[in-house]
Amino acid sequence: MEAMKELHKFHNGILGYRRMTIFLNRQFATNYNKKRIRRLMKILGIRSVIRRVRHSCTKAGDRFYAENLLNRDFTATAPNQKWCTDVTYLQYGLGAKAYLSAIKDLYDGSIIAYEIGHTNDNPLVMKTIKKALQLNPEATPLIHSDRGSQYTSKEYRYFTTQAGITLSMSRVGKCIDNAPIESFFGHFKTESYHLKKYKTYEELVADVESYIQFYNTQRYQTKLNNLTPWEFRNQVA
Repeated sequence: MEAMKELHKFHNGILGYRRMTIFLNRQFATNYNKKRIRRLMKILGIRSVIRRVRHSCTKAGDRFYAENLLNRDFTATAPNQKWCTDVTYLQYGLGAKAYLSAIKDLYDGSIIAYEIGHTNDNPLVMKTIKKALQLNPEATPLIHSDRGSQYTSKEYRYFTTQAGITLSMSRVGKCIDNAPIESFFGHFKTESYHLKKYKTYEELVADVESYIQFYNTQRYQTKLNNLTPWEFRNQVA
């Protein structure tokens, strides 16, 4: 029970009973079942933080839009088959704005590239997609996004076409069409961002980097057979 308290404190209360079970079994070579851990957490008064729901969606404008080729099929049989991308809004200091652009691989759920900037514009998104291809030079995935102006820009369309990438876009007002990346942003904000106050841009950037490292390498996931995204990804390496 002390180990549960320590894990709860160390991970800032983000572990629900399912992931608490995984952490205990992985780190202490035990074989607890989820029902027992849920009961013990209740006895100890341990509860995980609740993830907030994001309701905002990009609306349609007078631009070109790709079809929704992904069509909510969030499965992939190998790395770099399907990516999801989006930008989320962050704050630091006295209401100063920052933006996190990220790309998630649907094979293992890993964040394969991200960029943080002061403005939500084309350069931010272009840096992100270019970094993803630099880290995965052979990749020619389907990449899904919302209908934001960055993703419908001529620059983005030209670059992705030249790179052999297939574009897919959410339908108007359908955030669920891009659920995997929205899920990641939700986890980040619940498990880290909303638990802190950032005085400076540098503090915010450092925390984003730290969380993504944790998410990729330490955050065990039931759907990945209790592995982390990078552990699951490296199985096929």
